[in-house]
Amino acid sequence: MDTHRIAVTRFGNDAPWYEGRIPFFESADRRIDAVYYYRWSLFRAHQRDLGERGFISTEFLDDVSWQLEPWASLNDATGFHIGEGRWLRDRRYADDYITHMYNGGNDRHFTDYMADSVWSRYLVDGDRGGATRHLPAMRRLYDQWDDHLDRGKGLYWAEPLADATEYTIASIDASGGLDGFFGGQAFRPSINAYMFANARAIAGIARLANDGATATTFDDRATTLKTTFQRDLWDPALRHFIDRHQRTTPFVTYWQPIRGRELVGYVPWAFDMVDDDPAYAAAWSHLISPDELGGRAGMRTVEPSYEHYMRQYRYEGGTFAGGLRECQWNGPVWPFQTTQVLLGLANLLDHYRQTVVTPSDYMRLLRQYTQLHYQGELLDIEEDYFPDTGRPLVGLARSHHYFHSGYVDLILGGLVGIRPRADDMLEVNPTIPPMGDPQSLSWFRVQDVPYHGHRIAVTWDADGRHYGRAAGLTIEIDGREVAHRSTMGRLTVPVTRLPPPPIVRPIDRAVQLKRGDFPKGSASSATDPENVHDAIDGRVWFFSELGNGWSSDPKDRQQWYAIDFGKLTALTRAELAFFADGGRFAVPVSYRMQAWNGSGWYDLPAVGDRPLANGITHVRWKPATTSQIRIMFDQQPNRAMRLVEAKLF
Repeated sequence: MDTHRIAVTRFGNDAPWYEGRIPFFESADRRIDAVYYYRWSLFRAHQRDLGERGFISTEFLDDVSWQLEPWASLNDATGFHIGEGRWLRDRRYADDYITHMYNGGNDRHFTDYMADSVWSRYLVDGDRGGATRHLPAMRRLYDQWDDHLDRGKGLYWAEPLADATEYTIASIDASGGLDGFFGGQAFRPSINAYMFANARAIAGIARLANDGATATTFDDRATTLKTTFQRDLWDPALRHFIDRHQRTTPFVTYWQPIRGRELVGYVPWAFDMVDDDPAYAAAWSHLISPDELGGRAGMRTVEPSYEHYMRQYRYEGGTFAGGLRECQWNGPVWPFQTTQVLLGLANLLDHYRQTVVTPSDYMRLLRQYTQLHYQGELLDIEEDYFPDTGRPLVGLARSHHYFHSGYVDLILGGLVGIRPRADDMLEVNPTIPPMGDPQSLSWFRVQDVPYHGHRIAVTWDADGRHYGRAAGLTIEIDGREVAHRSTMGRLTVPVTRLPPPPIVRPIDRAVQLKRGDFPKGSASSATDPENVHDAIDGRVWFFSELGNGWSSDPKDRQQWYAIDFGKLTALTRAELAFFADGGRFAVPVSYRMQAWNGSGWYDLPAVGDRPLANGITHVRWKPATTSQIRIMFDQQPNRAMRLVEAKLF
C-alpha cells in the first residue's frame, strides 16, 4: 500500500504522526476503512502529554468533574486504550500510560482489567521487561479489590455506577424503579470476568518473572473464581449470565437474581472465562434476536421486556427541564459493551465449538457498530445511542469523539484474525464468512503490524483479482511471504522473537497541569485563564466539535503567546499546533520565537516550518537557556488564530 498517500488522504497535514506509527489497512468495505482511520485519529487526539510523567489516554477530550486530578485520567476504559495502543509501532504511548496507571493514576474509581491489558500488550510486542516490572503493583491493586469480594460467596460485587454502568436492572430495581444512579450493588459478570482475567494475567506475567509461587497463587484464584462464577451467575431459565443482588433493600434481597437479560452477560467470553459448553453458548442466541438484545441499529444493553427499558431517569442538570438526557444502561447501545461483546464473539468463533452464531453474525454486528460512528457523513463516536435508530441519545458537549470503546482491536484481532500468542508463533484466523454470504469481504490487506519485534502483513484476496497475486490468505513477515492458503482459514507460522525497538521519550517542558503553577502561560489578547491555559495543557486535537487551545482576538494582527518556566530551562526546539476551519480560525501569516535574557526579549535564530493548519509546525534553534519563551504572531486580517498547543523541548 502507498502508506504516505493514505496518511495524507486520511489525516491531511497531521499525516506525519501516523506514517511511522500505525498499521495500515484497506478492504472492500470503504466504511470500515474510514472508521478504522478515524479511530486512529481518535487515539491520537486522546493522548495527553503530562510532561515528565509521559503520555496517558483520556476518555473525554476535555475535563469532566469525576476525572482524577491533575492528570484527567479515568480507569474504566483503560483496557480499550491499551488494546488499541498495543498495535502501534511507537510503543511509548502504551508504555507511558501503563506506568502512569500503576504509579498513582488508577484510583479504582471504576472496575477495570488493567493487568489483562498489560498481558495482552506483551502478547503483541513481546517486551518481557515492560510487563514484569509492574508485577508488584499488579498484585497490590488486585489485593485491594478484596474490599469487593464476598468471601462467603467467593464472588466479587460492584455498584453499577462504579462498574461504569449506571441505571442497570440491579440498580433500578434496588430503588423500586424510582432511580438507579447510585446503589444496586450486585455480583456482576463484568467485575468477576475482570478479576478472573487479571488473575490469569498476573499468573502469566509472574511466570515471565520466574516467580512460580505468585503464578500458582493467581492460577488458583482464576480457576476458583471461574468455577464459582459459572455455577452461581448462570441462570438456566434465562440461559444467560446475570447479576445477583449483593444487598437487601425494601425492594430486593441479597442473592436474589435480577429479572432480565443484560448485554453484560457476554463480557466473560471476551476473556475466555466460559467453558466450551453448548449450554453456555446458547446465550448468544439472545444477541441475534431482534426481540431481545439485538436492536436494529445496535446491541441493546437490556432487553425490551424489562419493565423500565429505555425509561429516562436522568437529565443534564438533574431535571427534565434541562432537556438533554444523561447516561443510562437500561437499553441504550453503548460502544463500551459493544466492543467487549465483539471481542467475546471473535473468541467464540475462533476456538469454541458451537452452532449458534457464525462469522456472518460477527461481520453484520461489526458493520452495525461501524455505522454508529457516522453522524450523516461526519465521523464522531459518542457516548450511547438509541437501539432502533442509531441516533446519539445523550448528545452532550462532552460526548463528541468519546474514547470509551475500541475498534482497531476488532479489525486486527477479529476481522483480520491476528491472534497474539506468548510463544514464538504467529497465528491468523480471519472472522469472515464464505464468499456468497452478504456479509463477506472479498479482499483486505493490513501491513506494518508490530509483532514480536517484526512487521507483519496479512492479505486476503478471494479470487486473486484485486492484488494480482495468488488467491487466498497470505502472511508476510518483514516483507517476505511465509505462509499461504487458497481458502479462508487458520494459518500458524513460527516467528523468531526479536528485541522490541527502544522507546524514545522527549519531554515537553511547557506542559502545565495545575493552574497557578509553573510553567505559566500569558497572551496578548483573549486572556481568560482557561483559554490561555488550553495552549499548554498537553492536549492536541483538531476536531471542530470541541475547541481546544488559546483562541486569539481577531482585531489586532500582532499577537503573542508567552510561557514562563519559573526557572532557567534549556531548550532546542518547539512543536506548534494550529487549528484552522476555513472560517473563523486561520493559521498565522508568520511567527517568530523569542527568549527572555533577564531584562528583555530577543529573537531566537530559529529555523522552522511555515505555519501549518491542523498539523504540527516544527521549529529548531541552537541550544538556548532561558526562563521564558514568547511566540510572536502576525495573524491574518480579521481572522482569529487558535494555538492548539505549544510544546517546547
